[in-house]
Amino acid sequence: MTNPDPARQRFIVLQLMRLSGAFFALLGLLVIARKVDMPVVAGYVFLLVGFVDLFVVPLLLAKRWKSPPQ
Repeated sequence: MTNPDPARQRFIVLQLMRLSGAFFALLGLLVIARKVDMPVVAGYVFLLVGFVDLFVVPLLLAKRWKSPPQ
């Protein structure tokens, strides 16, 4: 069995982070709109975590994984 391509694995991780961020943001919006029976504060926390997962974490990971210039 050959080793998988690290670029492909990193791409998959980035997309999963974005997907989980979108899920948390949507869950937060549903809680804030009272469609899900949870405290509203939890909705704001989910929304914040979702936005961080959606926008910030992929940028940090991409910057960390960037190849050094040759």
